[in-house]
Amino acid sequence: MTDAPDRSDRADAASFGFRTVRASEKAGLVRGVFDSVAGRYDVMNDLMSGGVHRIWKSVMLDRLNPQPGETLLDVAGGTGDVAAGFLTRANARPRAGEKPPAHALVCDINAEMLRAGAARKDHAPLAAQITRVCGDAEKLPLKNGAVDAYTIAFGIRNVTAMDAALAEARRVLKPGGRFVCLEFSHPVTDGLQRLYDLYSFNAIPRLGEVVAGDRDSYQYLVESIRQFPSQEAFAAAIRNAGFARVRYENLTGGVAALHMGWRI
Repeated sequence: MTDAPDRSDRADAASFGFRTVRASEKAGLVRGVFDSVAGRYDVMNDLMSGGVHRIWKSVMLDRLNPQPGETLLDVAGGTGDVAAGFLTRANARPRAGEKPPAHALVCDINAEMLRAGAARKDHAPLAAQITRVCGDAEKLPLKNGAVDAYTIAFGIRNVTAMDAALAEARRVLKPGGRFVCLEFSHPVTDGLQRLYDLYSFNAIPRLGEVVAGDRDSYQYLVESIRQFPSQEAFAAAIRNAGFARVRYENLTGGVAALHMGWRI
């Protein structure tokens, strides 16, 4: 007969895909995943989703409705495509009076992802409006009430303590600030779930092996999606963090979902 794990062991546990690891180890493991794939990350996103991730991010920006003078914090912002989209939309709007241009802070725990984003030539015209910061979603290097909007796309499932990350999101938002999270979620029908499982467990790790030379990292990414809470459960976590007017919107039948809330 084996001894049951004590409470301290369970408290220190975190999921890393289908594996259970010590909570103190997860951030390093996730950093290793994105160190490995940073150079091919954008290409892999297009291949894995058939380009649909671009549509999802466009919907995310539609809901955010960027304006001149606003400051965005994009957490787990990687190579900066959400930040660039935010700025492009804000810059297209007329600026009243002396209102400054919009600004975006791209925060990511992974320096390799930030370097890959800084090297993107298509973002060069926006360079003066983008600040890249290496930081942890659970301990953001910003003052209280520093930003007008907080976004996180396909990153919240990689944090160790989701409640801590949500609390930090609320802390750095100004009153009236908006929280928008885009994340893989749970298909709304059993048939779609079966098709999604068939594709993601077979094709995505294989693509990672062929294109990025790293099957294991993409196996983790597929597994981490399955560990993420349901739409309703995640909405409840956002409410528990103190956000108001929380809602979600399924995209592509729930393959992904937008979760939104306001800092009141």
